[in-house]
Amino acid sequence: TGGQVIKCKAAVLWELKKPFSIEEVEVAPPKASEVRIKMVATGICRSDDHVVSGQLSLPLPVILGHEAAGIVESIGEEVTTVKPGDKVIPLFTPQCGKCAVCKHPRGNLCLKNDVSVSRGTMQDGTTRFTCRGKPIYHFVGTSTFSEYSVVDEISVVKIDPASPLEKVCLISCGFSTGYGSAINVAKKKQVTKGSTCAVFGLGGVGLCVVMGCKAAGAARIIAVDLNKDKFAKAKEVGATECINPQDFKKPIHEVLKEMTGGGVDFSFEVVGRHDTMISALSCCHEAYGVSVLVGVPPSSQDLGMDPMLLLTGRTWKGAVFGGYKSKDSVPKLVADFMAKKIPLDSIITHVLPFEKINEGFDLLRSGKSVRTILTF
Repeated sequence: TGGQVIKCKAAVLWELKKPFSIEEVEVAPPKASEVRIKMVATGICRSDDHVVSGQLSLPLPVILGHEAAGIVESIGEEVTTVKPGDKVIPLFTPQCGKCAVCKHPRGNLCLKNDVSVSRGTMQDGTTRFTCRGKPIYHFVGTSTFSEYSVVDEISVVKIDPASPLEKVCLISCGFSTGYGSAINVAKKKQVTKGSTCAVFGLGGVGLCVVMGCKAAGAARIIAVDLNKDKFAKAKEVGATECINPQDFKKPIHEVLKEMTGGGVDFSFEVVGRHDTMISALSCCHEAYGVSVLVGVPPSSQDLGMDPMLLLTGRTWKGAVFGGYKSKDSVPKLVADFMAKKIPLDSIITHVLPFEKINEGFDLLRSGKSVRTILTF
């Protein structure tokens, strides 16, 4: 198939707030510095659903998906880091290695990313997907809801050939984003053993934040969610307490401040709502608390807040992909999984064939799943 157009199945989003349509698409061969991947497994992430709902603005029609693992089918000219047959993970946060961010010791949002302002194309400004004679847009440089996808070489990395792709695909987004937010992003403000953390939102990413807090040595990890069905899983992965804001008559940030004698050391917002962002900021200690934004916020909306929340000493920060430099970090995280250092299995609740993608999104929206993996 090298050098040829491949016809395969993909889930195309033609309109907002409509189900995905399983279509036959044409996937062009990779151009110079591009890689075509045969997808093996892809996870369903809330960020994909934000596009469906219109919360994230993208050009349509589009092939979504960004949390996956697969095998290199063919490569374009000048590609040196992977070859056909390699097991790989596509990276929605690329690492070009040349821009100011890639050269910065702490920054990880490579300037060639398609997250800040989504163009929906490859780096050269064109697409590799066609359906019904129309070009189909890409999603954050990955578009993994397709049996085959073309990515730029800066957006893919080779991993351990022995790794189970239907599990390590979570390292492509959910696990790394959540775990890294606790291990990397908060750690730059000295997360210490014995600290107290609050995690708002117990989806797949939120649970990975809980895991990260536990790995960092937090003494108390208070999990916050409206869905009590998620509490058992949260405690399984490390939460020490679980609370539902609906059980209290006062605002949840006041409850948390009372529970912790003035506020938590670290809070994490993994929902993507303005009200929970303010609650997470407000519940951390006014003199030294650190609040980390992890959830994707609604687009085109300003967030109003009282500057006094920061003036007293709080830190408010955010990060994409858990602060990890993707090409450098993903193979190491896969190695940690293979060494049984990180528990990916605990957040996979459903495995479905790719054709049942709409069923998988129904599970996500109903709160019945943590992570659904689609297999090709």
